Amino acid sequence: MKIAQVAPLFAPVPPTDYGGTERIVHALTQELVKRGHDVTLFASAGSHTSAKLRSSSPTPLWEGGGDALAWHALEVEELVRRSAEFDVIHSHLDILPWLSGDRYDAPLVTTMHGRLDAPEVRKLLAEFRDWPLVSISNSQRRPVEDLHLNWVSTVYHGLDLEHMYSLGNGGGGYLAFVSRLTPEKGPAIAIQAAIKAGMKIVVAGNVPDPEKEFFETEVKPLLKNPLVEWAGELDDEGKNKVIGGAMGFIVPIQWDEPFGLAFIEALATGTPVISIERGSLPELIENGRHGFLVSNEGELVDACKKVDRLDRSECRRWVIERFNPGRMARGYEAVYERLVKKAA
Repeated sequence: MKIAQVAPLFAPVPPTDYGGTERIVHALTQELVKRGHDVTLFASAGSHTSAKLRSSSPTPLWEGGGDALAWHALEVEELVRRSAEFDVIHSHLDILPWLSGDRYDAPLVTTMHGRLDAPEVRKLLAEFRDWPLVSISNSQRRPVEDLHLNWVSTVYHGLDLEHMYSLGNGGGGYLAFVSRLTPEKGPAIAIQAAIKAGMKIVVAGNVPDPEKEFFETEVKPLLKNPLVEWAGELDDEGKNKVIGGAMGFIVPIQWDEPFGLAFIEALATGTPVISIERGSLPELIENGRHGFLVSNEGELVDACKKVDRLDRSECRRWVIERFNPGRMARGYEAVYERLVKKAA
């Protein structure tokens, strides 16, 4: 099958730093090529792939590559011109490609990678409700259930977790919070729970510019506690070491996250998850087996105290079996085949 994969241009594929969508696009593209498909990847310069690469911008936009809307519009316009070359077009750009209407000469399907609860997003989705969509979790659809959108499937993310991460022994005697230090990730809540449980916690992550004040007022004062170790912003090797050595990975999310890549990455090191029972998390882990999903602060403290009882090998086995590139690619192949058959 001739497939176009269309990535955002903010970061290369795969990303050199942050970029969850780009990581998934890379894993999917590599697996589709491996499975014998003829794949063209539309992505920023600096991308690396076994597919045919079309660099749609001369540099990743996060490096100061110019006007983001203009570059993405140019990417979509080229896609329209070349659409007859493909059996199916798979967009990871959310809404923008739909503005080209019926100009495509191949079926187009869009994976929605972000949150759908913003009022302006709801309005746009209502205007374009006939376009085929793929959700990354069943929970992602809930805010827009009343719009009756054209959902064709849910396909969970997949990464080569078996080779990207090794099984850690959790012997560090601490909990780990490794994530962006933003209110929606709950860093202050995690630190306070660890302190109340009398347990050491290692805190690491980046502080986005809009959240500097939150970090200074809500998080930084807690770092003075002797049970808290501040590790700063870590590279991938550092993250893996900290998470693999932890008894539990605690990120008590304060929003309905559509898919938490960080949680499956933690489980791939064998480290059980402690978080809030909301968003996609009940779809990603089995409560009491791969971690604890709780509903209040008291339960969070209790979870910290008993997380080391869980089987680390089972945590790793679960995510490698369930969230791998092969399973993800098979899910998308079924979507592509359905759309191609419908368009014939």
